[in-house]
Amino acid sequence: MRAPLSWLREHADLPAEVDGRALAERLVAAGLEVESVERPGHDITGPVVVGRVAAFEDETHSNGKTIRWCRVDVGGAEPRGIVCGALNFAVNDPVVVALPGATLPGGFEITARRTYGHVSDGMICSSRELGVGDDHEGILVLATDAAPGTDAVDLLDLRDEVLDIAVTPDRAYCLSIRGIAREAATAYGVAFTDPAGREPLPVDGDGHPGDIADPRAADRLVLRTVTGLDTGASTPLWMQRRLVLCGMRPVSLAVDVTNYVMLETGQPLHAFDRSRVRGTIVVRRAAPGERLETLDHVVRDLDPEDVVISDDSGAVGLAGTMGGLTTEIDAASTDIVLEAAHFDPVAVSRMSRRHRLGSEASKRFERGLDPELPPVASSRAVRLLAELGGARHAGSVEVDHKRATRHIELDPARPGRTAGLVIPPDEVARRLEQVGATVDRSGPAGTRWTVTPPSWRPDLADPADLDEEVIRLVGYDTVPGLLPHAPPGRGLTDRQRLRRRIGLALAHAGLVETPTYPFMGPDALDALGLPEDDGRRHALRLANPLSDAEPLLRTTLLPGLLGALRRNVGRGAADVALFEIGAVFRPGPDPLPPAPRPSLRGRPTEQEIAALDAALPDQPTRVAAVLAGELEPVGWWGGGRPAGWADAVEVARTVAREARVGITVGADRHEPWHPGRCAALRVDGRVVGHAGELHPRVVAALGLPPRTCAVELDLELLGEDPAPVPAPRISTYPVATQDVALVVGADVPAADVEAALRDGAGELLESIRLFDLYRGDQVGEGKVSLAYALRFRAPDRTLTVEEVSAAREDAVAAAARATGAEQRGG
Repeated sequence: MRAPLSWLREHADLPAEVDGRALAERLVAAGLEVESVERPGHDITGPVVVGRVAAFEDETHSNGKTIRWCRVDVGGAEPRGIVCGALNFAVNDPVVVALPGATLPGGFEITARRTYGHVSDGMICSSRELGVGDDHEGILVLATDAAPGTDAVDLLDLRDEVLDIAVTPDRAYCLSIRGIAREAATAYGVAFTDPAGREPLPVDGDGHPGDIADPRAADRLVLRTVTGLDTGASTPLWMQRRLVLCGMRPVSLAVDVTNYVMLETGQPLHAFDRSRVRGTIVVRRAAPGERLETLDHVVRDLDPEDVVISDDSGAVGLAGTMGGLTTEIDAASTDIVLEAAHFDPVAVSRMSRRHRLGSEASKRFERGLDPELPPVASSRAVRLLAELGGARHAGSVEVDHKRATRHIELDPARPGRTAGLVIPPDEVARRLEQVGATVDRSGPAGTRWTVTPPSWRPDLADPADLDEEVIRLVGYDTVPGLLPHAPPGRGLTDRQRLRRRIGLALAHAGLVETPTYPFMGPDALDALGLPEDDGRRHALRLANPLSDAEPLLRTTLLPGLLGALRRNVGRGAADVALFEIGAVFRPGPDPLPPAPRPSLRGRPTEQEIAALDAALPDQPTRVAAVLAGELEPVGWWGGGRPAGWADAVEVARTVAREARVGITVGADRHEPWHPGRCAALRVDGRVVGHAGELHPRVVAALGLPPRTCAVELDLELLGEDPAPVPAPRISTYPVATQDVALVVGADVPAADVEAALRDGAGELLESIRLFDLYRGDQVGEGKVSLAYALRFRAPDRTLTVEEVSAAREDAVAAAARATGAEQRGG
C-alpha cells in the first residue's frame, strides 16, 4: 500500500516537523513493514510557473505534423515564445510552463532550443511530464485564477513523500489511508479524523433492486443509483495526483472516484452502467457451465463455487475481483449503479486463485474487510460524483444479514504477563481503545474485562490477539530480552540421536542432505507410475496450497528428491547423490475428524490432546536417497564407476547399521523401480522399504539421467528406539580367516545364504563378507557361486586350526540344509 504523506495528514494531525522517514520509523516500531519512503516531485528544480496562453498560431510542417507557435505570459515583461505539439488548449487557458534552467521528474532538463523554425523558450507541460497523471497526449490545463509567474510546484503540491508499506495478511485495514492514518495518529498520540465517520446517505429502497441469494458468499450488499453524470466532467488534478502517487492510473471520473474511495476507506466499489443491467442485481454462486467475459477481455469458465454478481442475463462480474465486460461503464455513461458489498474472504481468495486473477479489490476482500463500510464508502463516492460531475443520488437499496458481535474476555494483567512487563490496567484499556476496541470494565476491580473488537479488525479473535495489540503499541523495544532457562538433564531423545547418526553416516558416505517441500501434485504420482489402488495416491489435499500444481501433502519422499535431482542435473551437476530424512503423511481409509480448538487459558486437557492427535494423519519418518551419474569419478587412477542399484541397497544397509538392526535384501516388484532391479528391504521378515534402479519410463517421464537409482526406508518400521549400546570388548587374540565358495540356485537370495552361514558358525564368528559372485559354465546353468570371507576370533584364547575348521564346516552344513548350497570344489 502506497500512502502519500499529504493525504495522511488530512486524517492524522501530525506535527509539522514530521517527515516521511520519521513517520516510517514510528510505524515500523508499531509493527508495520515500511519498505521504502519515496519523495516524488523533490527532483523538480528551477523555474516551473503558471503561464497563460496569450496567443498561438497553428503551423503544419513538411513532415505532416501540426504544431502551435504560442505566446505565453509567464509574469515577465513580455510573453515567451514556446513551440507546443499539443492542440487541446485555447487562448487565455492557464497552463504549467517549465522555463529554461528547470529540471522535471526523471532528470529532464529544459533549455531554450530551436525547433520547427522557432526558438522555443521553455516548455508547456503535460500531466505525465509533471508526474501528476498519465496523460501525455495533451497539455495540462489548470483550473486556477493564479497570476502568471506563480510557482506551480507549490500551487499544485507537486512535492510529496510516499510510504510504501508491505501490509501483512492480518492487517487488511492498513490497505487504506484510513487504516494507516489511524496507526500514524496512534504512534504520535494525536487526533485522528475518520474518513468513514460521516453519516451515510439514507437507504430509501428506491433505485436499482438487489438481493443476496447465498448469505454464505456475502452478508451485506448496498446499491446506490446515480443519474445525470456529466460525461464531460474530468477528474480533478488533485485526485489524479493522489491516484498516481498510490500507483493507479487515472481513467475517467466515475472509475477514478471508485478507486479513490477504495484507497481512502479500504472498501472496493464497482460501477455498473445502469442502461446495460437487466433486472435485479443478485449475489449468488455460479451456475454449472456458466461463462463470463471480464473487463480484461478474457472469457472465463466459472466454477460452481465462484461467487458472481448477476442480473437477468447471467453473471456480470466476479464478486470482489473483477467486473464483466457487458455492464462496463464508458465515456457515455450517465446513469450508474454503485455496488458496495461485504464478501466472504475465503470465497474471494479461492476464486482469485482459481482464475489466476488478482486485483486491488480481491487483495482487500480476501484479507477481511470492515462489514460496516459498504454504506459509508458508497455514500462518499456518490457525494464526490455529485460534487465533481453534477450527478444526482436517485435511490439506494441495502441487503444486510446481521452479524454477531464479537466479545473477548480479557484478564487486564495478561498483556503485561505475556511481555514480562508491568503494564497498568489503565494503559491496557487506553491501548485497546486506540485500536478502536470497546472495553467494558464494569466488573469488580482486577477481574476479567469484556473487550469488543472494532468491526474493521476481524483478526482480533482471542486474548492473545489483544495481548499483541497492547504490546506493540507499548513498544516491542521495551520488552526485556531474557532467554528462558532450559531445564537441566534434558537433551536429544534416542530417536533424535538415531536420526542424527543416520544423517552423519550418509553424509560421510558422500551424499548431500536436501530438505524439500512437503508438497506434491497428482502429476508427480502419475510420473512415478503408481497404480490407481496404490496407498501413496491417497493423499490429503491442502485447503490453501502455495501452488496449484502441488496441492497435496506428500506420501513419499521421492517426488521432492527427484525434482531436486533434476534441477541439479539441469544446472550442470552430472554426478549427484542426495538424501532426505523427513515425515510423510499417510491418512487412513476413514475421513479425519475435525480438529478441536483448545482454549488459550491453560494447557490442553488429555482429552483435547487426544482429539487433536486423532484429527491428524499418520506421519511416519522416512529416509530416502537418489543417485545418478558416477559414484566414483574418473581420474589418473583409472575409470570411474557409475552408481547402480547395489549402491542404493548399500545406502539402506548404512541406515540399518546406524539403527542397529539386521536387514535382508530380496528381489521384488514395486513402483517406481525397475521390475528386474528392485530389492525389498526387510527387518525381521517385515518390508521396511525398497531400493534399486528406477523404471526407464519413470526416468523418461521425469527427465532424469539414465539408470537413476533410489531408495526409501520407513524409520518407524526399523524397530523400537535403540537402547544404549555397551562398549564392545576388544579381543587381543589373533583372527582366523576362512574362505568358502558355495553354489546355489540363481533364485536363492544371497542374504539367506549369509544368514545360514552366520547361524551355523556359532559364537566364534566375528564377521562375514560376500566378496565374489560367479555365473558361468563352471557352475552350470541356473546356478551361481557365492564366495564369503569368514573371520573367527575368541575373546579369551587363540583359536586352534581344529576349532576354526569345525566352525567353518558347521557353517557350510547349515547353509546346505537351509538353501541347498553345495561347496564348490569340495
